[in-house]
Amino acid sequence: MNHCRTSVHKGQGTTMHTASPLAIPATAVPRKYVHKAAHSEVLLTSWHRRSADEYTVTAQWPRTHAFYRPAHQLHDPMLFAETARQAIPLLSHVAYDVPFGHHLIWEHFSYSLALENLRNSAEPAELVLHLSCTGIERRRGNLAAMTLQLRAERDGQHLGTAESHFTSHSPAIYRRLRGAYGEVHSALAAARPPAEGILPHLVGRRLPEDVVLASTGRSDRWQLRVDTEHPSLFDHPVDHVPGMLLLEAARQAAQAVRAPLPAVAVGMETAFHRYVELDAPCWIQVYPGETRDRLRVTVEQDNTVCFSGEVSLCAPVEAAGFPFLPAEQASESAPLGERRLVPPREVLAPCRPEGKSPSQ
Repeated sequence: MNHCRTSVHKGQGTTMHTASPLAIPATAVPRKYVHKAAHSEVLLTSWHRRSADEYTVTAQWPRTHAFYRPAHQLHDPMLFAETARQAIPLLSHVAYDVPFGHHLIWEHFSYSLALENLRNSAEPAELVLHLSCTGIERRRGNLAAMTLQLRAERDGQHLGTAESHFTSHSPAIYRRLRGAYGEVHSALAAARPPAEGILPHLVGRRLPEDVVLASTGRSDRWQLRVDTEHPSLFDHPVDHVPGMLLLEAARQAAQAVRAPLPAVAVGMETAFHRYVELDAPCWIQVYPGETRDRLRVTVEQDNTVCFSGEVSLCAPVEAAGFPFLPAEQASESAPLGERRLVPPREVLAPCRPEGKSPSQ
């Protein structure tokens, strides 16, 4: 299904669409264009081609979300990550003619946010996304890979940036890549039952079912808690752990390390090395980063790193000055797995205006 007339021009590997200014009317982006089953999960509202490989997409954030709920009077940063994720299938299908049923796979994903413009309000947030597609690769006329760069504004103010490099695979190629793991119903049937999660407040959550970490008895390592019936993280059946669940695990692990100080994940730089399967345990490990407001995270399965990244944190304004555990409860000289990753009583500074991430 296509909502605009198209004319195809072969040039520089790009399919050009001639259409009205809004190729898909506001509030009418179909669910399948963003790979969602529930209407309530669709965040994008329209798209428009500005020039070859440059687009404007609009989005709306609800005042609250079933999973990405606001906290500390701020929208959830993962709502921004999900908004950027939805732009990938939208543009792939409407602008680059990727057929439905093809698989779009992340290789790298990063985002950076201006915390002061993440505030929650009494009305839904209206976003304008400026997108540029580069590094476009085609194989036999079909999109094979692309890098999508995104700059977001809210009420005319800079909100954040995101960048993703992803690949596109036909169902036949995907089946060859995945082998026995590629059959979704078999993969879900073999999934391990979700382990018991850690306390929700340690990861900035209210509900136990929204926790994606299970305890290992250490303060820097957890088991990934995978609930294939979670209505947002598993909005539709998939044969592996979704990328957004891995981002959520990285965010929750960083928050667990910083607890009891509230912390906002204002940025991530991540790489997806291999699929995380549903039938084997998976482990999240946190390491100190180069600065005290950055933490490195890895996700391992079968002794292999499947996902790695760095999470940038800062304290929400209302939490600035909140202390870490007293010195008698957290020894700076203790092993990493037994202590906080910053000296006792040290706090995260309130966020400064966003700077460019290393990938930009």
